[in-house]
Parts: sequence; C-alpha cells; structure tokens
Amino acid sequence: MAAIPTPYTSAKPALKESAEDLRARIPGWGADLDPADRPSYPREQPGIETGAHWDFPERQPEKWPRERSVEHAFLTPVFGTSTPPKGASGAIRKYAYKYSEGRAAHWLLLVAADRVDATEHHVKSLATLHPDNPITETGVLSEFRRGGLSSRLGQKRADTNHQWIDPIIVAAPWVLAGLGGVAAIRALKRAAVGRK
Repeated sequence: MAAIPTPYTSAKPALKESAEDLRARIPGWGADLDPADRPSYPREQPGIETGAHWDFPERQPEKWPRERSVEHAFLTPVFGTSTPPKGASGAIRKYAYKYSEGRAAHWLLLVAADRVDATEHHVKSLATLHPDNPITETGVLSEFRRGGLSSRLGQKRADTNHQWIDPIIVAAPWVLAGLGGVAAIRALKRAAVGRK
C-alpha cells in the first residue's frame, strides 16, 4: 500500500504553501528552520535511525459507526471495541464528536456522558436481583478498617481541601434515588386510594 501523508504514517505531508509565502503571511513563521536554532537538530541529521519509520497499518474492521474526531480525516487504523456506545450516554458521546477536541463543549459532553452512563448502570442494577451496594462497593468500610482518618491528617496530602465534599458526592445520588423511590411509592398509593 502506498504511503498516505496523514498523522498515521511516517511520510511528512507537503506544505500547501511555500515557506516564503508562509513567512510573508505569518509573522515569525519558520523561526526554527535554521538548524543552528534547533536544539534537536543533531538527532534530525540524515543517517540517524530513530525507529519511528513505519508503513500504514492494516485497518481494523469497523463493525458499527465509530466516533471520530473532526480533526482527523478518517478513523484511526486501530480503535477500541469493548464498550460500544448505547443508551442516552452513547447518544451524548456521539454528539460530543460534532465539536472539535479544542472546544470545552466536546470534553464537557464526554464527562456528562460518563455520569449518565454511571447512572444508567445504577438504575439497571436496581432492576436486577443483585443491585449495587453503595456501602461495600464504594470502599466506605475500609475507611474504618484501614486507618482512613489517620491517613488524611498530618500527611500533607494534596487532596485534603476537597475531602469534606467527597462523602456528599458519593452519597447524594443514592439518597436522592431513595427519596425519589419513596416519593414514587407514596404517589402510587395516593393514586390507588383515589381510584377507590
């Protein structure tokens, strides 16, 4: 297969404009063209093998439409397949890739998709015979068994300024879900009494 000048090959893409045109249009462009101004120049000399030369790899088959950054012309030759996007979190992830990776919207949507995915899995676990157990699965018990308090006091840890809010962040979704469940049961009871 012929080398395609992309980020995935060792071939250096040709400039769309000449160096002189770029230098005239962009102040300071090409400041490092003189090898004397580049500290990495000795390693760039011809004849020094860096091991960075390779051909375009065989493309992995795409079994479903994959998310692709708008900065890339096509999907990378190899990509993960362990967790295909599904549900509301998958829709949010797909939508995030409509934005450039340089925009906050892209990353904020991906973070939101992770939170939605976690919520989807918690709700799904409640529908099974083995729901999530926040007491054992969050490591709360190890705080009492493994010296949790002593590991936080007098240790000059970087995360001590937000430790007060960590229990709230972990417990709040469970408390809110419990309150929502109680409210739903009360509403169903009222509706049943109202029908009689």
